[in-house]
Amino acid sequence: MTKIRTGQAPPPLTRAQFHERYQLRFYDPAYAGEQEAIARLEDIAWQALQEGRKAPFTRPAGRGFADPTYQISVEWLDTRKRLRLAQKRWQDADTASRVLLVCGSARNDGTCPGEVSKTWRLTGIAQQVITASGVEADVLDLSLVTSEFGRTIQPCKGCVASAMPLCHWPCTCYPNHALGQADDWMAEIYERWVAAHAVIILAPTYWYQSPGPLKLMMDRMVCADGGNPDPTTTHGKRVVEAKRIEKMGWDYPKHVAGRAFGVVVHGDVAGVEDHRRNLCDWLEWMGMVDAGAAAKLDRYIGYYGPYFDSHDALDKDKAVQEEVRNVARSVVAAVKELRAGRLSQPDQRIQSPRPK
Repeated sequence: MTKIRTGQAPPPLTRAQFHERYQLRFYDPAYAGEQEAIARLEDIAWQALQEGRKAPFTRPAGRGFADPTYQISVEWLDTRKRLRLAQKRWQDADTASRVLLVCGSARNDGTCPGEVSKTWRLTGIAQQVITASGVEADVLDLSLVTSEFGRTIQPCKGCVASAMPLCHWPCTCYPNHALGQADDWMAEIYERWVAAHAVIILAPTYWYQSPGPLKLMMDRMVCADGGNPDPTTTHGKRVVEAKRIEKMGWDYPKHVAGRAFGVVVHGDVAGVEDHRRNLCDWLEWMGMVDAGAAAKLDRYIGYYGPYFDSHDALDKDKAVQEEVRNVARSVVAAVKELRAGRLSQPDQRIQSPRPK
């Protein structure tokens, strides 16, 4: 067995350090009259951290798991149940077709920018085409992580790099109540991906890359590409067990394969082509189906123009608006062909000599 490398993590927080960090959330003087109550809550939170109460409510995993006696998070079991139901709906030929529209901008008019994003407007254009075709459009606005209380996508911890079976489907890293990481949005987002027959990612280009909220979601989708659906096989996060399982052979199940995809990337100066390629490569890697050349769009809006009137530039660019409609039309056509059995992923049965 390979050696497990350790030594990066710093010493645990002292009680004084914990107090300093905990009190930051009560900086507002409106809390001043409740310091005694806050101190009691702090003591509870400190004890939860010391005891590692990541999942305060657990129960035996039960039938269908490798170790039915293993105590597993009831929150995780609930998410798993909802994903399995979503997968059944996706497979049911009688359910309505659904396209998930991911608005990947961090901007909205409910917080500091004070104005909607151009990505939001492009998402609305695509949504109109999809609903007009009789297909359900589910809009996932990732900008809400910047403007809503308690709306968070926690970062991926990279468990997969220790061993693929340590990365569970759905993710078991969160919520982590001991660390105060209770407000993770991904359980709902996983369900929406699974329920969709296609996904369209719409995103602006930030410094040649995807915006932070979109990248957070992308990283957390790693468990959908090879993730372990049975955490009892590793008894939670036991690295030795996960490494042993992968060494014996792992099949890297693709949990969202077979769905169609489209991509709309826009920018104003540079980087849109590489950004679009990165998104398309990521979606293809997960086993999703290319909806055609017209469904993969990268364009500049107001090229090298000022920021203050960039929405005006979008108003004038009728061509890019129509191209976004064509992305939606191509994806809708792909969904219909996929569900009718006339379109499939050509390489879905090919065995890779280097699976990963």
